[in-house]
Amino acid sequence: MPNKSSPRSLASILALTDQAVQGKQLLIRVDFNVPLDHGEITSDARIRAALPTLRYAVAHGAGVRVLSHLGRPPEGLYDPNASLLPICEHLQTLMPETPITFESDWLSGKPVPLGQIHVCENVRFQLGEDKNDPHLARRMAALCDIFVMDAFGTAHRAQASTYGVAEYAPIACAGLLLQAELHALSTALEHPQHPVVAIVGGSKVSTKLTVLKNLLPQVDHLIVGGGIANTFLAAQGYPVGQSLYEPDLLDEARRLLTQMKAKGGSIPLPIDLRVAKKFSPDAPALIRLAHDVQPDEMILDIGPESEHQLSALLGHAKTILWNGPLGVFEFPAFRSGTLALAQALGQSKAFSLAGGGDTLAAIDLFGIGNQISYISTGGGAFLEFIEGKTLPAVAILMRRGQQRFTSLSKN
Repeated sequence: MPNKSSPRSLASILALTDQAVQGKQLLIRVDFNVPLDHGEITSDARIRAALPTLRYAVAHGAGVRVLSHLGRPPEGLYDPNASLLPICEHLQTLMPETPITFESDWLSGKPVPLGQIHVCENVRFQLGEDKNDPHLARRMAALCDIFVMDAFGTAHRAQASTYGVAEYAPIACAGLLLQAELHALSTALEHPQHPVVAIVGGSKVSTKLTVLKNLLPQVDHLIVGGGIANTFLAAQGYPVGQSLYEPDLLDEARRLLTQMKAKGGSIPLPIDLRVAKKFSPDAPALIRLAHDVQPDEMILDIGPESEHQLSALLGHAKTILWNGPLGVFEFPAFRSGTLALAQALGQSKAFSLAGGGDTLAAIDLFGIGNQISYISTGGGAFLEFIEGKTLPAVAILMRRGQQRFTSLSKN
């Protein structure tokens, strides 16, 4: 896959675990953008994902400053609802053995005592963060001996705390989480074991079209779900009733079907479906064959025969990439297809990689997280990577790594 930040060119990125951090000041960019409900954290998964890097840095004698954003406050303005103070307090409960301090005025901060962590206030309160202001980036870089990028979920943004600081810091490297993310993507996308099956669900083909096109040459089977599957069904002449689909992309869907068939692969479409007369959590599910959907019905899930067909396909896979549910899994009557897929994936011996907000929500709902080889913390970054796009924060780490290698070679 041609991609300036693709795994085949990632070897130049410096790793935190290869740096001498004893006695050094580390600035670590994490992704603590967690969901809050009236100031209470409803899921601390992103905080927990950063713990290995933070514990490594502290255990090896570094003073650690942590940067993150939270929410979308107006840049340069303080918003108490977007303060990282509650995240700092929660982090202390997860790392009780480590002294953790909250810093509101962190840009003018003194060195962090070795073995301690200072959590800085929301980087988006700083004017110039979003536009990657070089003055702000230099001030951030001046705080550290080593900058550690460990926020894969923000790697698709060229901002002062994700990109600019990496330009100016004495050393810029990847943390343990970012290393793990890139390794998992490399395993799934660069040199995977075949057969490779990709599952791409979602409401619209248009939002996942680049993903579909980029995956098509890489995979043996491409399972589509949700509104995407409806568009492919309509492209093949099946009735879709009142279902969500995109009539202007029927020709594109037909082209993808033809291209996959020409390479000996498949885009298996559902042979039966669960439909409803209305879009409602209490609507009863009706089973229809694909050619029997009525004009007043909408497709909300795949049917039992399709579940069996797709589960068997996953059972023979050696590599599985999952992004998006097969139906409206939020409604109990229409989650069976996504549940069947999740269970088949969990039982598979294949290397499996899952990512995306709805996918993670389904994984949590069905309790299969420990059965998946790797669950990505990135939403937009995960999608952009499998689309073949360059992730700015990864690209700058590659460049800094190459520069350091060249400098050491000359010396």
